[in-house]
Amino acid sequence: MTIQRHGLSIGIERVDNSFFLVLKATGKLTHQDYQTITPMIDSALNGVQSPRIKALIDLTEWQGWELRAAWDDFKLGLSHGSEFEKIAIFGQDEWPEMIAKIASWFISGEVKFFDSRENAMVWLEAN
Repeated sequence: MTIQRHGLSIGIERVDNSFFLVLKATGKLTHQDYQTITPMIDSALNGVQSPRIKALIDLTEWQGWELRAAWDDFKLGLSHGSEFEKIAIFGQDEWPEMIAKIASWFISGEVKFFDSRENAMVWLEAN
């Protein structure tokens, strides 16, 4: 019997109208993973006028999406894309870098790929 870990873990910090999200994707993401995480993000942003979000997305253990989960991710990006100021994506292979390029088409803020968490954090914290 093989156990396959998958899912999204999220950390949310709110300071006035500023948000800092930390997302870590593990394994192959499913529609159910997005059914869990989307309401958490929506709830954190509910009632905040003009939120400006900085996000750190860790894809070092990510193995892709199921087709429906990829669509869920796209919809999540469209519904909150104008609220992101900066998104730093880091990982170890070509997929996360390609995702950063594609995400920049749908997100109003800056999206950059990094090969280390440290470099991503420095960029996010810079004005």
